Amino acid sequence: MTSRLTLKGITKRYPAVIANDGVSLEVAPGEIHAVLGENGAGKSTLMKVIYGAVRPDEGEILWNGQPVSVRNPHEARALGIAMVFQHFSLFDTLTAAENVWLGLDTSTTLAAVTQRIRAVAGEYGLDVDPLRPVHSLSVGERQRVEIVRALLTKPQLLILDEPTSVLTPQAVQKLFDTLRTLAAAGCSILYISHKLDEIRALCHKCTVLRGGRVTGEVDPRTETNASLSRRMIGAEPARLERHQPTLGDVALKVTGLRLPRLDQFGVTLEDIDLDVRAGEVVGIAGVSGNGQPELMAAISGEDTRAPAGSIALFGADIAAASPGVRRRAGLHFVPEERLGRGAVPTLSLAQNTLLTRTASIGRLGLLRLSAVVQLAAYLIRKYRVKAKGPDAAAKSLSGGNLQKFIMGRELDANPRLLVVSQPTWGVDVGAAADIRGEILRLRDEGAAILVVSEELDELFEITDRLVVMARGRMSPGVNTSLATVEQVGIWMSGLWPGAGPPPVAAPTIEHAEHADV
Repeated sequence: MTSRLTLKGITKRYPAVIANDGVSLEVAPGEIHAVLGENGAGKSTLMKVIYGAVRPDEGEILWNGQPVSVRNPHEARALGIAMVFQHFSLFDTLTAAENVWLGLDTSTTLAAVTQRIRAVAGEYGLDVDPLRPVHSLSVGERQRVEIVRALLTKPQLLILDEPTSVLTPQAVQKLFDTLRTLAAAGCSILYISHKLDEIRALCHKCTVLRGGRVTGEVDPRTETNASLSRRMIGAEPARLERHQPTLGDVALKVTGLRLPRLDQFGVTLEDIDLDVRAGEVVGIAGVSGNGQPELMAAISGEDTRAPAGSIALFGADIAAASPGVRRRAGLHFVPEERLGRGAVPTLSLAQNTLLTRTASIGRLGLLRLSAVVQLAAYLIRKYRVKAKGPDAAAKSLSGGNLQKFIMGRELDANPRLLVVSQPTWGVDVGAAADIRGEILRLRDEGAAILVVSEELDELFEITDRLVVMARGRMSPGVNTSLATVEQVGIWMSGLWPGAGPPPVAAPTIEHAEHADV
């Protein structure tokens, strides 16, 4: 049988690094093929080469047995290659439907594309509103748009980069069923994930990259998580040491918080009650877009509309306090968006430390540049960030390495309260274990920690208590040791004991105008 895709000796060099060094890979029709490697191993570069977003310096690509030169994504799509990027390629000012429409045949009308999006999203269990502007979507919702856009093209090769981070456990299984159905019909799938259980359950083959080179190809169904980790990073991830929490005073208390949505596409928060004590990790589970960004904005100080007395930090009312006031009181925050909120893309890593770490600013407001560079260099070393150095621009790092740097910047600040959204999004298993270990270290030293994550395995591993957000409401808390994945998955649909009917929003003029689309 002729291979769907064959790569021979693909090499891509950058000034400071060889991203791909003679990589060869073969994917058969109907094969689900995993590409596994730590952050910076060259996975994303290799996928961009296949998709035409990056031109290789050396090597050959065969498509259905024939040599091809894929010069750009348009040519890749014409061949039948679709890709869902880890860093999304969406225009913020356009709607989801308009973004999808850009990549399709121009003879297709926008109205037809809108209908197809709804049909495909419903078929695959992906909640996507085609009429919403992308700038109003959370990270998870944007990923769903990317997945639906790829599926609409009916590809011969589908490249998926961390596709399950936005899904409930039940929806993950539905997606797996869909991918198996696609594969049975002859579609080849290249699957990138740091979730080793997923790779073992779904994929037929696995190519392992380390330092830009192929170090092996295995059948993941015959491997263990430990053996895959050894192949990927040369060792097993550090084991987390869990101790019984020693609870202190209430660090964060949210009482009866109700916040109207800021725009027609937002989520109204309804009677949110939450407390986080010193010495514990509280996790918030839920599918992206159910009010988590709105709650994070209210807690971090980005949104100061909260009623007086509804948010307290160490007993002090901070409902109307600025982010700077909250930070000086000990609250540090890691947003889910790495580029643009967690870091300024064009600034160096050293300059990005100044976003939240002001110790390098002298009494007269003058920067101590040597201290800024030293801090960045220290964070790079401690958290094993693959970067050219403190002067490297944030946008030059892979997603996982930038996440390690941002997390390290806030963890190293020794916060009294750390609020973090998606702490290990796109991070390899070794680095994820390190970050989770640092979170537990902070907890054991008496810090209060609030974690929002769509990785249920992560929440079960590091939290002491769990709550779930659905449709702007919050479930009762449950001790993590007493919770089950199935229970949390059901609660993620808003079906917890005592949950009333969801709030019904009045139709907006904009929605009414498009009702017949």
